[in-house]
Amino acid sequence: MTAVIETRGLTKTYGTVRALDGLDLSIPRGGVYGVLGPNGAGKSTLFRILLGLIRPTDGSASVMGGAVGDVAAMRRMGSMIETPRFPPYLTARQVLRWLALEHGIAGEVDIPYWLDRVGLTEAADRKVRGFSVGMMQRLGVAGALLSKPELIILDEPTSGMDPPGIQEMRALIRSLANDDGMTVILASHQLLEVQRVCDRVAILNKGKLVREGAVSELTSVGERLRLSVSPPGKALELLGARGAADGDAVLADVKRSEGPDVIRALVGAGIDIHEARWVGTDLEAIFFTETGAVQAPETIHAG
Repeated sequence: MTAVIETRGLTKTYGTVRALDGLDLSIPRGGVYGVLGPNGAGKSTLFRILLGLIRPTDGSASVMGGAVGDVAAMRRMGSMIETPRFPPYLTARQVLRWLALEHGIAGEVDIPYWLDRVGLTEAADRKVRGFSVGMMQRLGVAGALLSKPELIILDEPTSGMDPPGIQEMRALIRSLANDDGMTVILASHQLLEVQRVCDRVAILNKGKLVREGAVSELTSVGERLRLSVSPPGKALELLGARGAADGDAVLADVKRSEGPDVIRALVGAGIDIHEARWVGTDLEAIFFTETGAVQAPETIHAG
């Protein structure tokens, strides 16, 4: 895999605080990559270094094959870090025109297209002072996409959005990766959304990388076959030590290759199977295990 971001021994200290502590990270080109961590994990510091906003204390980082701060490399990037702020007297359309002028690409940008991609067509000529947090997030994403970057960093893009808005943003992010060929780096405290949209994730804790890998591989550990059956007691008796109750359902600790045989055996014993699906460890459980976080999922923030 070709890497779009590489860090080696990346360290950033603020007095006695080590925001990043010798971070080694390689983010491959293509797809959606999640960067997770509890408050103080170093995520925001990492992004600011990659964008050339602050300098590391030690170590190195490269972006798009160039050094951090290299103009040619940076022009191939887009970003939205934290909640965006725009002049309140401008409309959404005017904000994007202003940003395009700042980028020197005003004559090349199809502003109605990007307003439509982020779901702001109907609000295009409304002043942003009346925008909700979720609408400002959408506008910030549109601004980050104006130059059609190869790599985009999005920090909490679904903040302040209702469930339909979150679903729309998830679809947009996947579309950017699948249809536009962008590499999307996503930070979010909504771990279920991360699990749904990301191809790979890195979990940071106290400035260090504690877990990295494909979401499908990380969540397949401890995979079991969940069966909604009746009567469940008879199914548990048949499964023996390989079976465990899970509410009204049964969990079978078997390999995928054994699944069909198990189902046939249950049906042959007169047990009705209403649903059968494979379940594994979810990203939330992995996050808690790796970081020792004790907060409820709503309060976790990749910081």
